[in-house]
Amino acid sequence: MGDQKEELRKIITTLALKNEETHNFIYSLKQMLENVENNSTRAQTELEGEFQSLYSLLDELKEGMLMKIKQERASRTYELQNQLTACSKALESSEELLETANHTLAACVTDGFSQIIWDFKQISHITMAPAFRLSLKAKVTDNMSHLMVDFTQERRLLQNLRFLPVPSTPEIVAPECLVADNCVHLVWRMPEEEECGIQHYLLEYRKTNFAGPARPKEEQPWMVVEGIQTTEYTLSCQRFDMKYMNFRVKACNKAVSGDFSEVVTLETPAFWFRLDSGSSHQNLKVEDASVEWDALGGKVQEVKNREKEGKGRSASPCNSPARCVQSPKRTSSLRGGRDRFTAESYTVLGDCLIDDGECYWEVRFDLDSKAFAVGATYRNLGKFDQLGKTSASWCLHLNNWLQVAFTAKHGNKAKVLDVTVPNRIGVYCNYQEGILSFYNATNKQLLHTFRTKFTQPLLPAFMVWCGNFSVYTGLQVPSCVRSLQKRNSTTSSSTTSLS
Repeated sequence: MGDQKEELRKIITTLALKNEETHNFIYSLKQMLENVENNSTRAQTELEGEFQSLYSLLDELKEGMLMKIKQERASRTYELQNQLTACSKALESSEELLETANHTLAACVTDGFSQIIWDFKQISHITMAPAFRLSLKAKVTDNMSHLMVDFTQERRLLQNLRFLPVPSTPEIVAPECLVADNCVHLVWRMPEEEECGIQHYLLEYRKTNFAGPARPKEEQPWMVVEGIQTTEYTLSCQRFDMKYMNFRVKACNKAVSGDFSEVVTLETPAFWFRLDSGSSHQNLKVEDASVEWDALGGKVQEVKNREKEGKGRSASPCNSPARCVQSPKRTSSLRGGRDRFTAESYTVLGDCLIDDGECYWEVRFDLDSKAFAVGATYRNLGKFDQLGKTSASWCLHLNNWLQVAFTAKHGNKAKVLDVTVPNRIGVYCNYQEGILSFYNATNKQLLHTFRTKFTQPLLPAFMVWCGNFSVYTGLQVPSCVRSLQKRNSTTSSSTTSLS
């Protein structure tokens, strides 16, 4: 009976998963139908716009050419009319002189002929001068063939006009992609015959908590990277606050883009936690990953926390089911209510347990804080206990009150650290090896290492008095830190050296 129930449960689980896949596929098909309608309408509109633009350009060219012909005709007409007028006047004067010459010849028998001839010469010298200076060659030609056009080649081009070729779909090569140091290096390939025609690539990515195929109803939006010139790209300085990332890429030529590649999902393992405002000291104002010491505290802060827990936390996108799937290691209100830190224990903890593997996080704090501490603790740290003063916690502690001291603390023992105090500290924890190391997060200088045997799960722990700090989570263990851990495995200071 029990085996049959278990088998039935497996069948139900399989059917439920299949139903979800089918629902997602139906949603995708409906989305594609809608996209086909929208994209075809957009393509038709753009085509009509392109043709209208071509018509407008041809009309502009036609008007310009017609204007050129009219201007050329007007210019030549003006020149020829002027030349014709000048010739007509010269011809008229020449005909009058010819008539006068004939009359003079007829009067040669009369007295005073010599005087008449002399007068005629004077008149002819004046009258014939323009006619002899006149050029009998047209100033312009009547040939207008230089204004003719031949659209044979253009007509042939238009007759061969086709839709633009669409680039093929790239393929993301998952085995060659790499996730390390909060960077994602992606590699994809194109068919060889199309590589030369691609102008650039467009990459889209989004975060998700689901390892399976990309979900069409995923709440996270696609982030876009444009103008990629090669078939690889590195996303750097990422914060991995979700378990996986989806990636897809498409190729673009000068005018159009192809289809997106199949979505590839890469795991982005990192240690991510929130600050547990439910158990923090009432004088600490906790907002997301930032904490500020607030002298008012007390009831005012308690009311604010209740409002945030009752309304803000459930409504925040940071806590939506799609953004943060509850992990067994993530605790909810670890010490809420009566176990809130109080008195001089200005402490706030992370909400995710450390009980396996390696993890890393960073904190930036105000160097002018009167007191600040960062480290790790068992979750049974008492509400009056201060970090480093019990056997349940380990920390680096900066004291700017009365006397300045930067120390490593555990079990109420302290060791003064002879190093420059950085304003950003990285914390590395290897649970199995019992290692808790602190680094200058800027240059990765090792500040101190505790070596012990952890007997309970740990929680990130912070303390601040008259100051503030910000926590950076979703970080992977930096490669240089992992290398330094191996190099310093036999030389790092330990709890036995605390005095």
